[in-house]
Amino acid sequence: MLVLPAMPTETLEYDYLIVGGGASGLSLAYHIAQEPRLAGQRVLLVEPDAAKADDRTWRYWAAGETPFAAVEGHRWEQLVVRAPDFEKVLRLAPYRYRMVRAGDFYAFVDAALASRPQQFTRLTGHVTTLAEAADGHGAVAALADGRQIAARYVFDSRLPKLARDPTRYRYLEQHFLGWEIETDYDVFDPDTVQFMDFRVPQHGQTRFVYSLPFTPRRALVEFTVFSAQVLEKAAYEAELRIYLAEYLGGRPYRVVAEEGGSIPMTDHPLPDRLSAHILHLGTRAGRSKPSTGYTFARVQRHTARLVAALAATGHPPADATGDRWQFGLFDTLLLDIMQRRGEVVRDIFSQLFERNPVQRIFRFLDEETSWLENLKIMNSVTPGPFMRSIGQVLRGKPGRR
Repeated sequence: MLVLPAMPTETLEYDYLIVGGGASGLSLAYHIAQEPRLAGQRVLLVEPDAAKADDRTWRYWAAGETPFAAVEGHRWEQLVVRAPDFEKVLRLAPYRYRMVRAGDFYAFVDAALASRPQQFTRLTGHVTTLAEAADGHGAVAALADGRQIAARYVFDSRLPKLARDPTRYRYLEQHFLGWEIETDYDVFDPDTVQFMDFRVPQHGQTRFVYSLPFTPRRALVEFTVFSAQVLEKAAYEAELRIYLAEYLGGRPYRVVAEEGGSIPMTDHPLPDRLSAHILHLGTRAGRSKPSTGYTFARVQRHTARLVAALAATGHPPADATGDRWQFGLFDTLLLDIMQRRGEVVRDIFSQLFERNPVQRIFRFLDEETSWLENLKIMNSVTPGPFMRSIGQVLRGKPGRR
């Protein structure tokens, strides 16, 4: 038998290694690029695929300007919430609701990194293992092709693989299908987001239609469900056809683009790090809001926090996310209600928007409210569903119907 000699292992050395080039990995790279105090730090970004599809949009609210204002596809000044017995239009100032298309975001960050070739290196490949370095002063990554990378800190943005424990935690999905449609007549208000329209059959779940109008004749209309199981694509399409037929009064429309997906919503613990020198990003770090699925703005706050600490001290902060425990409890309670009686969430959100300024709701969802504001939020909704869920949580059991 002929035995070939082993190929020598190549070791690449960097200050920071970012694993994954999606929204969270690229956001961290961008914030590093904007921090002059980190200009001397060498960064390697390892991505499984150099080509990225322009197949999604990210939506968020913010006051003032944002780092990605230049590539925001649209901004909205107000939103509307609808339910069978409730409708309210709310002015958002000082906030604006914003949308960034994936392709525009990728191109914007790519340009920022390309302008700093001495600082940023990009590599197409798959990281197979991550471990602390033997000397305790960094971390080592192994690639599928045999190369090794040594770095002071590794930031891992790959999706987590959870060992599910449904006896203790709740696991739902926010799943959706959206059509970007055009009409030959004016029908949409391009200043107003339809945040939630609950006037669709709930079927024991949380279901609504979400719409982003871009012009009076063009809008993205999404049918969204919070539940444990996703649907067949034909089911989303049927709901969209029924909704649009009623909303447009039977008038014609054209589907010019489509997007769909599923966002995990869980209170399963997602730690901010694996070890002292291996930190998590994005969904892996729990940056998808468990009760709503909103991720993009949380990613920006997290990555900006990491970069600020690296610039000031040379190390990530001890508390990388800055999360406050009470908001984790609120998320768990709402997830429990969704899992047990998803249809009542329609009434909860209707009460929230009817009885609170939208600015307070946004601060609450951003986890920035005070204890007094949290009390006002909780007192604005019917307590029954939450009281039962508190009992389930205290017993350490996810709620069941």
